[in-house]
Amino acid sequence: MTTISPSRRAAGRFVAALLAGILTLFVAATPARAHNGLRSASPARDATLTRAPTEITLEFMARLDPTLTTIVLTDGTKRRVPTGDPVVSGATGNVQVTGPLPNGRYTVAYRVVSADGHPVQGSYPFTVADPAGPAAAPSPDPPGPSAAAVAPGRGGGRATVVGVTGSVVVALLAAAAVLRRRRRQSSRP
Repeated sequence: MTTISPSRRAAGRFVAALLAGILTLFVAATPARAHNGLRSASPARDATLTRAPTEITLEFMARLDPTLTTIVLTDGTKRRVPTGDPVVSGATGNVQVTGPLPNGRYTVAYRVVSADGHPVQGSYPFTVADPAGPAAAPSPDPPGPSAAAVAPGRGGGRATVVGVTGSVVVALLAAAAVLRRRRRQSSRP
């Protein structure tokens, strides 16, 4: 019958506790690393509407900070269309469109901050093509990428790298401690 020395049992418990701690760190940190993103929008991305909308509604995956929510509507010439102030309820933000929307292409741009402090920004186009509406104004060449064209819910790679790197360092330190303890025990007479 093989017996395991008390020091080996203690080392095994230490390693098991360390691994459980690391696993807990990863599981507990998951919501903090999960970034907010746009879940749905009305009008939808690239939609062609036969009636101009009276409201823009954006639903996100996480609660928004009402004081740090911006929703802007611009026309095909990049002029801002009048809207009301953003109204936030949980994970949804909306603005009332107070100016006229003749036929044409429009862009909804947003910058929001989640309740966890993570900023998200993005933009998307939609078109108004009301058969009874006024003719569309000529629009300039399509714009190039801008700061508002950031894909929602992207980023956060740095947080993941830091978390993984920290966990690897902790695991290496624990392994070094276990090896040092084993060497000391094996060198004793």
